[in-house]
Amino acid sequence: MGESTLERRLVREIKKIGGEAPKWVSPGNRGVPDRIVLLPNGQTVYVEMKAPGEPLTPLQERWRRKLQNMGHRHFKLDSVEDIDLFIQEVMPK
Repeated sequence: MGESTLERRLVREIKKIGGEAPKWVSPGNRGVPDRIVLLPNGQTVYVEMKAPGEPLTPLQERWRRKLQNMGHRHFKLDSVEDIDLFIQEVMPK
């Protein structure tokens, strides 16, 4: 399963729980996560989608650390199982 297929699944699953997962495009800021996940309980989570088994690039890793150091949550998802676990973790209680 490719990255774009996984990304479509993520967007669909986030919408099922009442959230949105817009694509994040930030000109001049290469390496930002693919998606900003906005959840109904006021949570904002950053998600980097990858093809199965593909690691973060050095720029993506730098953004992950930067976001986490500021207290944000960042997830790298590269499988259906990752998406399912992510949904369980962020689903509003």
